[in-house]
Amino acid sequence: MSQIHVVIGAGPVGRWTATALLRRGRSVRVVSRRGLPADFPAGFEERRADVLDAAAMRNAVAGAVAVYQCAQPAYHRWPEEFPPLQEAVLAAAREAGARLVAAENLYAYGPVDRAMTEDLPLAASTRKGRVRAAMTERLFAAHARGELAVTVGRASDLFGPWVAVSALGERTFGPLVAGRTAEAPGDPDQPRSWTYVEDFGEALAVLGERDEAPGRAWHVPNDPPTSAGTLLRQAFTIAGRPVRITRMTRFKLMVGGLFIPAAREMVEMAYAFERPFVVDHSAWTRTFGTEATPLDAALRRTVDWFALRGGRAAPAAA
Repeated sequence: MSQIHVVIGAGPVGRWTATALLRRGRSVRVVSRRGLPADFPAGFEERRADVLDAAAMRNAVAGAVAVYQCAQPAYHRWPEEFPPLQEAVLAAAREAGARLVAAENLYAYGPVDRAMTEDLPLAASTRKGRVRAAMTERLFAAHARGELAVTVGRASDLFGPWVAVSALGERTFGPLVAGRTAEAPGDPDQPRSWTYVEDFGEALAVLGERDEAPGRAWHVPNDPPTSAGTLLRQAFTIAGRPVRITRMTRFKLMVGGLFIPAAREMVEMAYAFERPFVVDHSAWTRTFGTEATPLDAALRRTVDWFALRGGRAAPAAA
């Protein structure tokens, strides 16, 4: 019986991780609570399971050589729901004897005054940053005790096909491909690292297989830092539309938060868009030798994908 790579979550990160594994000729099982979206690629074993159902999760990851934790709760439900979700995946992977690969972001560092490297302290003061830091510490504590092998891939803000909820998601690329005004988060002139979602999936697949990966976090590849304004102007040009950009300010988020929980939760993270937010992924390049998809190519794929869908991203399964 072939060894199974099990991807938890069928959202954009789970989709691209599963796709990267399938391209490598692996047997891939995708686990989600609601089942796979209708447009999910073929070639995967589908398994429906509630992550918090211990028996269902044990069955879902049975036979796994690696488990990829790509699921997350609604943005405004992180403190209540994310830690038990991760704990359930951790327990299932441990029982299966599988390597656990966790998809993370950069919240745990908090505001920093230099390019982010993986050795920075987890010094976040925001609510979601503290949640992320505690979850990371729990993962590596389990690794240190020898319970299972753990590795973490950290990405910056995502963009690309199927990415709906992001600073550069549907609310940005939807208006852009329609020739309407796109919102640039925070200060549009600050240098920033962005992660193309397909590159994130590729990186997580690498972490699931390489012997050098376990026991630490890795910053996945990004292109050279690019301001939101520069990126959006390039995307408008690719779309053949006149450039129309406005700022999504902290005040707008606060007003939007009166009606939209996700916008309210973004207020505490506004610092990440008001100052340089640069990621150093040189450790990845030295170890694994891969780089990010060139920004122009990544933007073209993103613009084309949103244009074909009328600016809309289908709701992602979890």
